[in-house]
Amino acid sequence: MDITQERLKRTALLLNKEQMKRLQDAHVLLFGLGGVGSYAAEALARLGVGRLTVVDNDTVAPSNLNRQLPALESTVGQLKTDVVVARLRDAAPGMKITAVNAFYLPENPVELPEDCTVVLDAIDTVTAKLHLAETCYQRGIPLVSCMGMGNRLDPTQICIGDLYETKDCRLCRVMRQQLRKRGVPALRCVYSLEKAKMPTPSPEDKAETKATGRVAPGSVSFVPSVAGLYLAYEAARIIWEGTGSNDENTSD
Repeated sequence: MDITQERLKRTALLLNKEQMKRLQDAHVLLFGLGGVGSYAAEALARLGVGRLTVVDNDTVAPSNLNRQLPALESTVGQLKTDVVVARLRDAAPGMKITAVNAFYLPENPVELPEDCTVVLDAIDTVTAKLHLAETCYQRGIPLVSCMGMGNRLDPTQICIGDLYETKDCRLCRVMRQQLRKRGVPALRCVYSLEKAKMPTPSPEDKAETKATGRVAPGSVSFVPSVAGLYLAYEAARIIWEGTGSNDENTSD
Protein backbone atom coordinates (compact mmCIF):
# COMPACT_ATOMS: atom_id res chain seq x y z
CA MET A 1 0.00 0.00 0.00
CA ASP A 2 1.42 3.41 -0.98
CA ILE A 3 1.58 6.32 1.45
CA THR A 4 -1.56 8.01 0.02
CA GLN A 5 -3.64 4.86 0.50
CA GLU A 6 -2.18 4.39 3.97
CA ARG A 7 -2.90 8.04 4.85
CA LEU A 8 -6.58 7.64 3.98
CA LYS A 9 -6.99 4.12 5.38
CA ARG A 10 -8.74 5.20 8.59
CA THR A 11 -11.04 7.59 6.68
CA ALA A 12 -12.03 4.77 4.33
CA LEU A 13 -13.26 2.77 7.32
CA LEU A 14 -16.11 5.28 7.66
CA LEU A 15 -16.81 6.20 4.04
CA ASN A 16 -17.61 3.89 1.14
CA LYS A 17 -15.67 3.75 -2.12
CA GLU A 18 -18.11 6.04 -3.93
CA GLN A 19 -17.85 8.67 -1.21
CA MET A 20 -14.06 8.48 -1.23
CA LYS A 21 -14.05 8.86 -5.00
CA ARG A 22 -16.33 11.89 -4.82
CA LEU A 23 -13.91 13.51 -2.39
CA GLN A 24 -10.97 12.69 -4.64
CA ASP A 25 -12.76 14.18 -7.67
CA ALA A 26 -13.89 17.32 -5.83
CA HIS A 27 -12.51 20.83 -6.18
CA VAL A 28 -13.07 23.01 -3.11
CA LEU A 29 -12.53 26.76 -3.31
CA LEU A 30 -11.76 28.31 0.08
CA PHE A 31 -11.73 32.05 0.73
CA GLY A 32 -9.80 33.11 3.83
CA LEU A 33 -6.96 31.43 5.74
CA GLY A 34 -7.41 32.96 9.18
CA GLY A 35 -8.58 31.25 12.35
CA VAL A 36 -11.53 29.62 10.57
CA GLY A 37 -10.21 29.04 7.06
CA SER A 38 -6.84 27.57 7.99
CA TYR A 39 -8.47 24.78 10.00
CA ALA A 40 -10.99 24.12 7.23
CA ALA A 41 -8.15 23.78 4.73
CA GLU A 42 -6.26 21.37 6.97
CA ALA A 43 -9.30 19.17 7.58
CA LEU A 44 -10.16 18.94 3.88
CA ALA A 45 -6.60 18.07 2.93
CA ARG A 46 -6.38 15.30 5.52
CA LEU A 47 -9.83 14.01 4.51
CA GLY A 48 -8.79 13.26 0.94
CA VAL A 49 -10.21 16.11 -1.15
CA GLY A 50 -8.47 15.91 -4.51
CA ARG A 51 -8.13 19.60 -5.30
CA LEU A 52 -8.12 22.68 -3.12
CA THR A 53 -7.78 26.32 -4.12
CA VAL A 54 -7.08 28.75 -1.27
CA VAL A 55 -7.52 32.51 -1.60
CA ASP A 56 -5.96 35.04 0.77
CA ASN A 57 -3.58 37.98 0.50
CA ASP A 58 -2.75 38.54 4.14
CA THR A 59 0.51 37.95 5.97
CA VAL A 60 0.96 36.32 9.34
CA ALA A 61 0.85 38.90 12.15
CA PRO A 62 1.83 38.50 15.82
CA SER A 63 -1.84 38.99 16.78
CA ASN A 64 -2.66 35.81 14.81
CA LEU A 65 -0.57 33.59 17.09
CA ASN A 66 -3.41 32.89 19.52
CA ARG A 67 -5.66 31.11 17.01
CA GLN A 68 -4.47 30.72 13.40
CA LEU A 69 -2.87 27.50 12.14
CA PRO A 70 -0.20 29.15 9.94
CA ALA A 71 0.81 31.57 12.70
CA LEU A 72 4.13 30.77 14.39
CA GLU A 73 6.88 33.08 15.54
CA SER A 74 8.94 31.71 12.66
CA THR A 75 6.26 32.58 10.07
CA VAL A 76 5.39 36.15 11.12
CA GLY A 77 5.52 38.36 8.03
CA GLN A 78 5.07 35.49 5.56
CA LEU A 79 2.09 35.13 3.26
CA LYS A 80 -0.54 32.87 4.80
CA THR A 81 -0.98 31.12 1.47
CA ASP A 82 2.73 30.20 1.37
CA VAL A 83 2.68 28.80 4.90
CA VAL A 84 -0.57 26.87 4.49
CA VAL A 85 0.29 25.43 1.07
CA ALA A 86 3.68 24.19 2.28
CA ARG A 87 2.05 22.55 5.29
CA LEU A 88 -0.73 20.90 3.27
CA ARG A 89 1.66 19.59 0.62
CA ASP A 90 3.55 17.90 3.42
CA ALA A 91 0.38 16.48 5.00
CA ALA A 92 -1.34 15.50 1.72
CA PRO A 93 1.26 15.36 -1.08
CA GLY A 94 -1.17 13.83 -3.56
CA MET A 95 -3.62 16.73 -3.41
CA LYS A 96 -3.56 19.45 -6.06
CA ILE A 97 -3.28 22.78 -4.26
CA THR A 98 -3.55 26.20 -5.88
CA ALA A 99 -2.90 29.44 -4.00
CA VAL A 100 -4.38 32.76 -5.12
CA ASN A 101 -2.86 35.78 -3.43
CA ALA A 102 -5.83 38.13 -3.52
CA PHE A 103 -8.67 39.50 -1.43
CA TYR A 104 -12.20 38.84 -2.68
CA LEU A 105 -13.77 42.24 -3.24
CA PRO A 106 -17.09 43.09 -4.94
CA GLU A 107 -15.32 45.53 -7.24
CA ASN A 108 -12.56 43.02 -8.01
CA PRO A 109 -13.85 39.50 -7.32
CA VAL A 110 -11.80 36.35 -7.69
CA GLU A 111 -13.09 34.23 -10.55
CA LEU A 112 -14.85 31.02 -9.51
CA PRO A 113 -13.50 28.01 -11.47
CA GLU A 114 -15.95 26.19 -13.72
CA ASP A 115 -15.14 22.85 -12.08
CA CYS A 116 -15.68 24.14 -8.55
CA THR A 117 -17.64 21.62 -6.45
CA VAL A 118 -18.12 23.66 -3.27
CA VAL A 119 -17.15 27.18 -2.18
CA LEU A 120 -16.28 27.96 1.43
CA ASP A 121 -16.46 31.50 2.79
CA ALA A 122 -14.19 32.34 5.71
CA ILE A 123 -14.03 36.05 4.81
CA ASP A 124 -14.31 38.88 7.33
CA THR A 125 -15.68 41.59 5.04
CA VAL A 126 -19.48 41.79 4.87
CA THR A 127 -19.67 43.26 1.36
CA ALA A 128 -17.45 40.47 0.06
CA LYS A 129 -19.54 37.79 1.78
CA LEU A 130 -22.71 39.20 0.26
CA HIS A 131 -21.26 39.43 -3.24
CA LEU A 132 -19.88 35.88 -3.04
CA ALA A 133 -23.21 34.51 -1.78
CA GLU A 134 -25.10 36.22 -4.59
CA THR A 135 -22.61 35.02 -7.21
CA CYS A 136 -22.69 31.41 -6.02
CA TYR A 137 -26.50 31.44 -5.91
CA GLN A 138 -26.73 32.80 -9.45
CA ARG A 139 -24.29 30.18 -10.73
CA GLY A 140 -25.78 27.32 -8.74
CA ILE A 141 -22.55 26.55 -6.86
CA PRO A 142 -22.96 25.20 -3.32
CA LEU A 143 -21.62 27.68 -0.77
CA VAL A 144 -21.07 27.36 2.97
CA SER A 145 -20.40 30.64 4.76
CA CYS A 146 -19.01 31.20 8.24
CA MET A 147 -20.71 33.85 10.32
CA GLY A 148 -19.29 35.81 13.27
CA MET A 149 -17.01 33.93 15.67
CA GLY A 150 -15.32 36.90 17.32
CA ASN A 151 -15.96 37.85 20.95
CA ARG A 152 -17.17 34.33 21.75
CA LEU A 153 -15.82 31.70 24.15
CA ASP A 154 -18.06 28.62 23.89
CA PRO A 155 -17.39 26.31 20.92
CA THR A 156 -20.25 23.99 21.94
CA GLN A 157 -22.72 26.63 20.75
CA ILE A 158 -21.52 26.53 17.15
CA CYS A 159 -24.12 25.16 14.71
CA ILE A 160 -24.66 24.43 11.03
CA GLY A 161 -27.91 25.56 9.43
CA ASP A 162 -29.62 27.98 7.12
CA LEU A 163 -28.93 31.68 7.48
CA TYR A 164 -32.66 32.46 7.71
CA GLU A 165 -32.94 30.29 10.84
CA THR A 166 -30.20 32.12 12.77
CA LYS A 167 -30.62 34.57 15.65
CA ASP A 168 -28.58 36.65 18.12
CA CYS A 169 -25.84 37.35 15.60
CA ARG A 170 -25.45 40.84 14.19
CA LEU A 171 -23.62 39.60 11.09
CA CYS A 172 -26.35 37.03 10.41
CA ARG A 173 -29.01 39.73 10.69
CA VAL A 174 -27.24 42.00 8.22
CA MET A 175 -26.64 39.10 5.84
CA ARG A 176 -30.31 38.02 6.01
CA GLN A 177 -31.57 41.52 5.30
CA GLN A 178 -29.22 42.13 2.39
CA LEU A 179 -29.50 38.72 0.78
CA ARG A 180 -33.29 38.88 0.91
CA LYS A 181 -33.09 42.14 -1.07
CA ARG A 182 -30.84 40.40 -3.61
CA GLY A 183 -33.23 37.50 -4.04
CA VAL A 184 -31.03 34.88 -2.38
CA PRO A 185 -33.51 32.65 -0.51
CA ALA A 186 -31.08 30.49 1.46
CA LEU A 187 -27.48 30.22 2.57
CA ARG A 188 -25.91 27.28 4.34
CA CYS A 189 -23.78 28.63 7.15
CA VAL A 190 -21.78 27.94 10.29
CA TYR A 191 -22.92 30.21 13.11
CA SER A 192 -22.90 30.51 16.90
CA LEU A 193 -25.87 30.64 19.27
CA GLU A 194 -23.68 32.42 21.82
CA LYS A 195 -24.22 36.14 22.15
CA ALA A 196 -21.08 38.10 21.42
CA LYS A 197 -19.33 39.45 24.50
CA MET A 198 -18.09 42.98 24.94
CA PRO A 199 -14.29 42.94 24.71
CA THR A 200 -12.16 44.78 27.26
CA PRO A 201 -9.58 46.67 25.19
CA SER A 202 -6.15 47.56 26.50
CA PRO A 203 -4.84 51.16 26.21
CA GLU A 204 -2.89 50.03 23.13
CA ASP A 205 -6.07 48.60 21.59
CA LYS A 206 -7.92 51.84 22.27
CA ALA A 207 -5.16 53.82 20.59
CA GLU A 208 -5.24 51.51 17.56
CA THR A 209 -9.03 51.79 17.34
CA LYS A 210 -8.81 55.56 17.44
CA ALA A 211 -6.17 55.55 14.71
CA THR A 212 -7.83 53.02 12.39
CA GLY A 213 -11.51 53.41 13.25
CA ARG A 214 -11.76 49.62 13.50
CA VAL A 215 -12.48 47.69 16.69
CA ALA A 216 -10.61 44.38 16.74
CA PRO A 217 -12.75 41.54 18.11
CA GLY A 218 -11.56 39.30 20.92
CA SER A 219 -10.77 35.70 20.07
CA VAL A 220 -9.61 32.41 21.54
CA SER A 221 -8.01 29.34 20.01
CA PHE A 222 -10.93 26.92 20.22
CA VAL A 223 -13.84 28.89 18.70
CA PRO A 224 -12.65 29.78 15.16
CA SER A 225 -10.88 26.42 14.87
CA VAL A 226 -14.07 24.49 15.65
CA ALA A 227 -15.99 26.70 13.21
CA GLY A 228 -13.40 25.85 10.55
CA LEU A 229 -13.83 22.13 11.18
CA TYR A 230 -17.61 22.54 10.93
CA LEU A 231 -17.11 24.39 7.64
CA ALA A 232 -14.99 21.51 6.32
CA TYR A 233 -17.51 18.94 7.49
CA GLU A 234 -20.40 20.64 5.73
CA ALA A 235 -18.38 20.88 2.51
CA ALA A 236 -17.50 17.19 2.78
CA ARG A 237 -21.11 16.23 3.44
CA ILE A 238 -22.25 18.13 0.36
CA ILE A 239 -19.56 16.38 -1.70
CA TRP A 240 -20.10 12.82 -0.56
CA GLU A 241 -23.90 13.09 -0.53
CA GLY A 242 -23.90 14.82 -3.91
CA THR A 243 -26.21 17.56 -2.60
CA GLY A 244 -26.23 21.32 -3.02
CA SER A 245 -26.50 24.00 -0.34
CA ASN A 246 -29.02 26.41 -1.87
CA ASP A 247 -32.27 24.94 -0.57
CA GLU A 248 -35.28 27.22 -0.66
CA ASN A 249 -35.98 29.00 2.62
CA THR A 250 -37.55 32.42 2.77
CA SER A 251 -38.56 32.62 6.43
CA ASP A 252 -37.45 35.41 8.75
